[in-house]
Amino acid sequence: MLTLLGLVVLAKPVLAENAVRIGYTEFPPIEYQNEQGQPAGYFIELTRKVVQEAGYEPEFIYLPISRAYLYLKSGAIDLFPGLSGVPVLQSEVLESWVNVYPVKLYAWHLEDSAPLTHFDQLEGKTVIVINGYTYGGLLSWLEKSDRIRLTEAPNNGAALEMLRLKRGDYVLDYLEPAEEILRQQPTHRIRGSELRSRYSAWLYSLASPRASLLREELDDAYLRLLSRGEVAPVRKLKAGFVIPGFPEQHR
Repeated sequence: MLTLLGLVVLAKPVLAENAVRIGYTEFPPIEYQNEQGQPAGYFIELTRKVVQEAGYEPEFIYLPISRAYLYLKSGAIDLFPGLSGVPVLQSEVLESWVNVYPVKLYAWHLEDSAPLTHFDQLEGKTVIVINGYTYGGLLSWLEKSDRIRLTEAPNNGAALEMLRLKRGDYVLDYLEPAEEILRQQPTHRIRGSELRSRYSAWLYSLASPRASLLREELDDAYLRLLSRGEVAPVRKLKAGFVIPGFPEQHR
């Protein structure tokens, strides 16, 4: 019995060391919590596959986006599948060398409204933003602007419904979540104008002593999966699209 207890005690640190704490947030269909309370979405499944290929056990933790950033800064999570170039996370994270796909921010509007060709067209308008989204730091710029009015929606679906009811002129939302909703509600007659494209990335907490090791091992794991044809090719990093007039400090 004492021998067995000793083996159990010795096994615990190994399991803890082998686990990777992964924060995720509500960003369907990329990542979200499903009706069973489980992590879901294609970035989640890809993350799970890569982490397991690297020899680790993923532990997913559902968080609001602001708390996910806080946990990255403190080291309460090891990594977060998110977007590259987040201003508030500069000097706080390492980004993966591997990038998976571009993520595009759109200004959504009713079809009888003019599409955006310049960011200045938002001046004098009411812009609907989604609770918890920072838009890569753009939200702080908008909050300080005295030329753009903001109103907040609790989630993506509510934001588009507010637009349909003309409680705002534009909704700021990313392409994938908005398209997922509009596919289910084609009668909304809502169109979109691209504002900016960025890359997805795995963000590793620099508060963790194994941040560099995890990035190296998970990037290598992705390349092994790629060699077997199990994941999409690595995308070449290049400058993303930015609409003219987009705030310089948040490009």
